[in-house]
Amino acid sequence: MTEDTDDELFDWGGSIFRDEHVFEIDFLPETFEHRDTQMQTLKYAFRPAIRGNRPLNTIVRGPPGTGKTTAIKLLFDEIDAQTDIDVACVNCQLNSSRFKIFSKIYEKLVDHATPPEGIQFKQLFTKITNQLVSNKGILLLALDDVNYLFYENEATDTLYSLLRAHEEQEGVKIGVVVISSDLNLDIINSLDDRVKSVFRPEEIYFNRYDTEEIFDILQARCKRGLRDGVINETVLSQVADLTFKHGGDLRMGIDLLRRGGLTAEQQGHGQISESDIESAYEDTKRPHLSRQMKQISDAEKKLLRILAQNATDDATELYEQLQSQTEIGYTRYSNIIDNVAKLGIISEISSDSQTDGTSQQSITLNYDKDIILNTLDSV
Repeated sequence: MTEDTDDELFDWGGSIFRDEHVFEIDFLPETFEHRDTQMQTLKYAFRPAIRGNRPLNTIVRGPPGTGKTTAIKLLFDEIDAQTDIDVACVNCQLNSSRFKIFSKIYEKLVDHATPPEGIQFKQLFTKITNQLVSNKGILLLALDDVNYLFYENEATDTLYSLLRAHEEQEGVKIGVVVISSDLNLDIINSLDDRVKSVFRPEEIYFNRYDTEEIFDILQARCKRGLRDGVINETVLSQVADLTFKHGGDLRMGIDLLRRGGLTAEQQGHGQISESDIESAYEDTKRPHLSRQMKQISDAEKKLLRILAQNATDDATELYEQLQSQTEIGYTRYSNIIDNVAKLGIISEISSDSQTDGTSQQSITLNYDKDIILNTLDSV
């Protein structure tokens, strides 16, 4: 049996990466472009905490991959490094109950110690508020992907406990940032009055990046993460166009650059070529589609299933089939089409009818039908 060394197994020649971590999902960039307005509004909401007061609550909304979480984490890191204010960011997709949210807060406050086994929520709540008071008393908390708390009917109780904490423990000042990529979720009106009366958030929208903005951001990543001369503007434009086509989700573009670089290395190329990107694109599309499927509504999923299971692509016929399953109106149907098209999952095509000159709209999938169905079945 031949024993291969690590070098023999994985040596594809010199790496084209200067720092491959730049293209990983947990990398925080040193510069954050095209989000000046949003960053200034966030600083406005957080500023009272710097002066020892309760920070403003905030809703941060926008399509996936538009920099929402990155903006919060960059500011939280700065606050954590320069002040004694407690900050915590909790992923609600992974922690979709009030108890799990408070357990993560406890771990952050007491340096990642897990809550005692068998502890009740009231006891956990008291430990957290006592710890806050022994510190500065101020907590900035971000609930990332907060939509999952709403899906599990946990949002109202979680926010009520956070926003009313000062009534249980004098001196506690908590500011909550809720982050959502579900554009169909009406956060305010989904909460009950006892939460609305104290929430009163600032609202910040992170719009979809355009192609030029995507190019600028990806170019900055390449300068930091790739060796000089490895990628040219033509190939980078190709990546930016593909990213925009799929909803402007920067995570796709960043992942595509990483996979394109790995493909180039495997092929022994000294540069990333258009063919390397095309090859990597096939590998990138599926995990990207899966992420998007987790963000869309049930009605939008039903539309995609109808498209994938039926031969018709006529917009009117699609509406009739979707309406028979959901009883939605045409205005809501139009919104569904617009949202799924913005994510790059479908395309809208208008053409003039040859018989009467009227315009006919077709809806086509940008993915293979089997891929759509398999992804729908897995999310």
